[in-house]
Amino acid sequence: MFWTLITLLTLSLLPSPSLTKNSTLHNPIFPGFHPDPSCIFLPHPNQTFYCVSSSFNAFPGIPIHSSQDLQNWHLIGHVLNRKEQLPRLAETNRSTSGIWAPTLRYKDGVFWVTTTLVNDHLPQTEEDRWDNIIFSSSGDISDDASWSEAKHFELVGYDPELFWDENTGKTYVNAAHAWQVGAYIVQNEIDLSNGGELIGEWRVIWNGTGGLAPEGPHIYFVDGLYYLLAAEGGTGVNHMVTMARSKSVQGPFEGYEGGNPVLTNANTSSYFQTVGHADLFEDAKGNWWAVALATRSGPEYLHYPMGRETVLTAVRWEKGGFPIFTPVSGEMSVWPLPVSADTISPESINSDAEELLTFGPGTNLPKHLVHWRYPNPDHFAVSPEGHENTLRLFPSNINLTGLNGNYAGPEGQSFVGRRQQHTLFTFSVDLDFTPTDLEEEAGVTAFLTQNHHLDLGIVLLPDQKTGENKLTPHLRFRGESYLPVTKEVAVPVEEEWRGKTLTLEIRARNETHFEFGFGLKGGGDIKIVAVSGNEVLSWGFTGALLGVYCTNNGNGGTTPGYFSNWSYVPRGQFRG
Repeated sequence: MFWTLITLLTLSLLPSPSLTKNSTLHNPIFPGFHPDPSCIFLPHPNQTFYCVSSSFNAFPGIPIHSSQDLQNWHLIGHVLNRKEQLPRLAETNRSTSGIWAPTLRYKDGVFWVTTTLVNDHLPQTEEDRWDNIIFSSSGDISDDASWSEAKHFELVGYDPELFWDENTGKTYVNAAHAWQVGAYIVQNEIDLSNGGELIGEWRVIWNGTGGLAPEGPHIYFVDGLYYLLAAEGGTGVNHMVTMARSKSVQGPFEGYEGGNPVLTNANTSSYFQTVGHADLFEDAKGNWWAVALATRSGPEYLHYPMGRETVLTAVRWEKGGFPIFTPVSGEMSVWPLPVSADTISPESINSDAEELLTFGPGTNLPKHLVHWRYPNPDHFAVSPEGHENTLRLFPSNINLTGLNGNYAGPEGQSFVGRRQQHTLFTFSVDLDFTPTDLEEEAGVTAFLTQNHHLDLGIVLLPDQKTGENKLTPHLRFRGESYLPVTKEVAVPVEEEWRGKTLTLEIRARNETHFEFGFGLKGGGDIKIVAVSGNEVLSWGFTGALLGVYCTNNGNGGTTPGYFSNWSYVPRGQFRG
C-alpha cells in the first residue's frame, strides 16, 4: 500500500497530457549489460548528453554513449581502452571484480571519470580490495587516445564522484565506505592539479536511511541547497534511491523525511526490478531527468540474462523541495524529449536493425565488441591474408572457464562478444575450422562470466558413436554455472560435412530459454543440439555476451578458427 500511495502521488505531480504535449519514452535506453549509469548534459556546442556505465571485467571498459534526444544513443568510445591505462584489470580474480560505478563529470573543458577497480579476490584487508581511480580527457572523448592513464587515490570504499563547490571553490570527492566494515557516505577534499592528492581526512556526511550498503553518492547544488543522492538496499530486488540535503557541502545531511525512497520498484509487480543507482541531470529547457539501473526480471527475479540495464525517467524538481521521480516502466509518458525520437537510427544502441559483420580487409573490430579482461592481440586478426572477410582466432590454452572459473591468467582467453540487447534474438556465425589435435575447439557462446556460460563448439574428440579412439570432429554443447546446467551433448559431425564451413547459432526461443544449433553454411536448416534455461546466465552484476571463442583446452593445439558472417538479428523486445 505504501508504494501504491507513493506512485499515485508521483503521477499526480508530473505533467499531464492535457496540460503538456508529452513524449513517449521506451526503456531501457541502454539495453543489455549497462549498469550504474552516470550522465551529463553539455549545452555547447551541440546540446549533447553523455553517459558512462560499469563494465566490470569486460574490455574495452567504461563505454561512453552520446545523444541529442535521449532516445537515439550512440556508442562513441570507451574510457578504458589501453592496457597501460590500468594494468591491474588483468589481475582481477572474481567475476564480481573489475570496474564498478563510474561517474562522469565535466569542468572547465575537461571530462572527468571517477571509478573503482575492485579486487574481490583480495579480502585480506579492505585497503587491498578497493583501487579508486580518476581518468580525464581534455580532448575529443570519442578519441581513445584522449583519455589519460589512471590516477590512484586511497579510499577504503567505492563509487567515488567529484563535486566542485561553487561557494568555497574547493573540489570534493564523495564515496561509499566499504559496507562490510561500516555503512555510510564519506567525503574528502581533493587536489586534481596534483594528480588526485587528498587533503585532510575522510569524514562521514550521511548514514543513509538504514538500507543495506549506502553507495553511489552524487551531490547537486540546487536553489542554494546541497542535495545528496544515494543508492541503498543492495543491488537486488530491494534496490532503491534515497536522498538527503544540507546547507553545507560538508553536511550534516538530513534525509527526505517521509519521502524516501525517492525511486524504487521494490514490492511491486513491475517487469522492471532492482531500480536504483541513479544520477540526475537537466536538459536545455531546464527539465530534469534521471538515469538508473534496472533488470527486466519481474519480481520473480529468475530470468534476466541481459542483466542490469540503463533506464531513464522524468523528474519534477520544484524550488525548495526534493525531486519527485516518475516510477520506471517500459513505456512512459514524460516531459517532451529534446528532439523528436520517432525514428531510431540503425546505428543507435536501441535500434532493432539487424547486425551483419563481414570483417572486410582493412577494417578493425567494431567498437561494441568486447573481450573478457585484456586480450592477447596475437590471437586475433581481421581479414588475414588467405582468409579475407573472416575473423581469425588462434586458440588460448585455457577455455572460457579459465583457470578456476574466475581467473584467466596472464595469457587471457581467445574470446570476443557483443551484448545481448533484445529479449528475442538470433545470433549466428559461419565457422571454418579443421582441428587436428585432441580437444581443439572453436565455437559460439552465451557468456555471462567465466563461471556462467553456455557453449556450442566444434571439437576434436575420440569417436563417441563407435567407441573407437579415432579422433573425429564433434558438435559439443556444454555449460558452466552455479545452477544446474543442461547435460553435455556431443554429436559427431556428419562425414559429408567435415572440412566444410558450418553455421553455428544461438537463438532465444522465448523469455526463458536459449536454443543452440548448427547447420551447413547456406543449407538453410538448423539442427538443434541443446536447449537451456537462461536462468544460468541471470546472476551477478553483468549481462550476457554473445560471441565466439577458440581454445585447445590445455592440450597444446594451435589450429585457428575462422569466423565470418557474424549476424545478430533482433526478434522482439519485451518491456512488460
